[in-house]
Amino acid sequence: MAPEVFTRWAARTEATLDRLLPADTAEPRRLHAAMRHATLGGGKRMRPLLVYAAGTALGADEASLDLPAAAVELVHAYSLVHDDLPAMDDDDMRRGRPTVHVAFDEATAILAGDALQTLAFEALADAAAPAELRAGWMQSLARASGAGGMCGGQALDIDATGSQLPLEALQRMHSLKTGALIRAAVRMGALGAGADEARLRQLDRYADALGLAFQVRDDLLDIEASSEALGKTAGKDVAQAKSTYPALLGVDGARAKLGQLAAEMRAALEEIDGDCSLLQALGELAVRRDH
Repeated sequence: MAPEVFTRWAARTEATLDRLLPADTAEPRRLHAAMRHATLGGGKRMRPLLVYAAGTALGADEASLDLPAAAVELVHAYSLVHDDLPAMDDDDMRRGRPTVHVAFDEATAILAGDALQTLAFEALADAAAPAELRAGWMQSLARASGAGGMCGGQALDIDATGSQLPLEALQRMHSLKTGALIRAAVRMGALGAGADEARLRQLDRYADALGLAFQVRDDLLDIEASSEALGKTAGKDVAQAKSTYPALLGVDGARAKLGQLAAEMRAALEEIDGDCSLLQALGELAVRRDH
């Protein structure tokens, strides 16, 4: 069971997002409503929780982490809106409700994703924090989001559809598509606590293992869980001939890989001074989650 603090941090994130997002009573109403539909009232909030857990583990005040936590979630929400588009994964359900292009229309979904991404950087630029810290947050998030991170990983995923990548290439793809934003979330929390480069590298080891573990579990859930449990369409990876860990390693091999990554997370956290119990709990959640 997740610690109570995760519920509280998720609520803080929801409140910050609600404050940052434009009201759907203001023009352009359709765009604003789509942005709120994409962002509020759902999701695991794993990336914001990582910001809070990394920052507070190293001594940051949680209130100082509200904006970087929300910014990471805005970028994540934008990525999901675009991933679900007909030109990408072509999905009609996300978080148990219609995807943005289904609930609104495709053009509005594209614009909503664009606007969510830019809102993330506006929030960080306006944060009541030293300029050097704001720049560090924005640099971390930008590097994780672009061609050298999430977008690059998505491009590799599209290129690989219909074929099975070797393990090394599959891990590289997911270290960009899924892992880069998870690594940025941990880094942004640590930066908020004034972490030095050595501490950041230690946390990167944990985050890299967590990012891959999150994806391996996703791949397993795609074939083991129902659409109702997942809140999105199950079986999409098989239907679209995606490269996945179960396809490459088998189900038992993917589970063994998950166990290996869990051990790597624990080992990385043991090297860090400070109370990393909540980071460890988030790692365990990623490995054991059922949706």
